[in-house]
Amino acid sequence: MAEFSKIEWTDHTFNPWIGCTKVSPACDNCYAEGLMDTRYGRARWGVGQARVRTAASNWSQPRKWDRQAAKNGDRPFVFCASLADVFDNEVEEAWRRDLFKLIEETPNLVWLLLTKRIGNVMKMTGGVLPINVAIGATMPNQYEYDRDRMKLWEVKQEARPLFTFGSFEPLLGPIILDKNAPDWIIVGGESGANARPMELEWARSMKRQSEELGRVFNFKQVGGRKADKGGHELDGQTYFARPEIARLNATRPADLGRG
Repeated sequence: MAEFSKIEWTDHTFNPWIGCTKVSPACDNCYAEGLMDTRYGRARWGVGQARVRTAASNWSQPRKWDRQAAKNGDRPFVFCASLADVFDNEVEEAWRRDLFKLIEETPNLVWLLLTKRIGNVMKMTGGVLPINVAIGATMPNQYEYDRDRMKLWEVKQEARPLFTFGSFEPLLGPIILDKNAPDWIIVGGESGANARPMELEWARSMKRQSEELGRVFNFKQVGGRKADKGGHELDGQTYFARPEIARLNATRPADLGRG
């Protein structure tokens, strides 16, 4: 879940468990709920619903990726979790401990922990993260950026992840960034049958601001209801840049660059 990810800003996707509760406008058309709850009935979404831990065979996958990365001499990105939230209040604490142990034991991987509950990160980790973790927050509009940017900044300063990132996907309106913006800016429009439109000028503005602030900019997709998700180009160009991470970099903050 999955061997190689179809998400443009990662190499692998790993889901330690399935299930969540909607907490943001970004969740309104949640693809994970539509797939895992409505379609397949793997897990029910919502408050009080049990989260479902994935199989041991799935948990073994990152170790295989880590061995391959060591052999190849690279640092692949692993998005955790696309069908859940690592910092969900209703996840068993023992499961989170198991996940962090797995992360520590796969040092050749760069683990991307993206959450809509950024305020839980310091409380749930005690401010201590494995050295191969990057922390991200989903911020689809100005209100949530203003609410959460300093929480993400606190994680950066106190827990010292490899880097911080913001998922501005779906981008639901124009956003003004500031000096506290995350290191990596990922922008994308919503896709699916009920996709809300993204104006390209909002994405252009995010690109300009990222350049002005010295941030790494990644444009995932235009969005829309068609199978091509509107395409990946912004004004005729693709922007799939990632933070550059040195192999087994033992010091932090990471030496970030444009990929």
